[in-house]
Amino acid sequence: MSQRDQPLLPPTMLGILGGGQLGRFFVIAAHEMGYKVTVLDPDPNSPAGAMADIHLCKAFDDSAALEVITNTCKAVTTEFENVSADSMEFLSKYIYVSPSAESIRIAQYRVLEKTFLKESKLPIGPFEIILEDKDIPPDTSSIYPGILKIARFGYDGKGQARVSSQKEAIDAFQQFSKQECVLEKILPLDMEVSLVLARDQKGHIKTFNVSENIHTNGILDVSIVPARSTSAINGLINQLAKSLAEALNYVGVLGVEFFISEGKVFVNEIAPRPHNSGHYTIDASETNQFEQQVRVLAGLPLGNSRLHSSAVMVNLLGDVWTNSKEREPNWDKVLKEPGLKMHLYGKHEARPGRKMGHFTVIDENVDIAFQKAMELRKLLGIA
Repeated sequence: MSQRDQPLLPPTMLGILGGGQLGRFFVIAAHEMGYKVTVLDPDPNSPAGAMADIHLCKAFDDSAALEVITNTCKAVTTEFENVSADSMEFLSKYIYVSPSAESIRIAQYRVLEKTFLKESKLPIGPFEIILEDKDIPPDTSSIYPGILKIARFGYDGKGQARVSSQKEAIDAFQQFSKQECVLEKILPLDMEVSLVLARDQKGHIKTFNVSENIHTNGILDVSIVPARSTSAINGLINQLAKSLAEALNYVGVLGVEFFISEGKVFVNEIAPRPHNSGHYTIDASETNQFEQQVRVLAGLPLGNSRLHSSAVMVNLLGDVWTNSKEREPNWDKVLKEPGLKMHLYGKHEARPGRKMGHFTVIDENVDIAFQKAMELRKLLGIA
């Protein structure tokens, strides 16, 4: 079912594996366009499941749930890369699936991801594959200082450790129960950026603007759009992201993270789905990344990705709630700002480090938007 002759039109039922905030925004976009949505997610409090027409509260590899999807949905996508690639492959035998199971396998397994990027001749930083202790380079290696990352199922800084010597790397490897890892050299950073694009079945690509990203404890904190990098750098990033999508023969919405180091651009990671740094598109782009996801899945023409306002997005983690003296943060302080767009994800419980929502400040001037966003961020007690 990899090809499709005719577009799917409303009120067709679409499916999505994963029920977090990315899935929630997909459901919103699909409903606005007239589609129905089935969400498969084992969490009974799933933010996307709460809004879906049908919430299958089962594991991602539950055979009965997958059979329901094949019988009721015409196409299916995913909201995160740690979903079962085998499930996506099974579904593809009966209904249209985007992105492909192969794309998901590559993105969720750092060894395949790094190997694919290297073989595609895309610029990446030095790395070593660590299968056992003897694979860890000696102190004389230029790989240090580095980051040891578990090869599978890591995100938001989880399963990662900074290491500056062979001993530290061995200790971290043991803490990770000697799971397969990738050791990446830490590059001197000018800036971290990302780009979200959509590529349809015919190979047409629409790229969104480059986003400048600031991380705290491995979790995205702030995104600034357009990125305050040079037009030459932004143009190169745009071209590299397109080349990557074409090399992967990718169909869907794709997030690509980059490092800018000493004036050079390196691909860091890929995400086969909409991306946290692309949330600004909801309020600042002509078509947002979730509508593009629906359009690709349904076989509709891609929307215009033009940026109509500068934007600064700030993630709201559970710390904003747990550090508050009140049951809810003092939203009154920030909602008075007319340029602020608030998005809370309806999650059941606030925990430190958990993404609970975000706000975006839009303005004609990116510097003014940034200044306002930082002031509002401070009012909410974000350190």
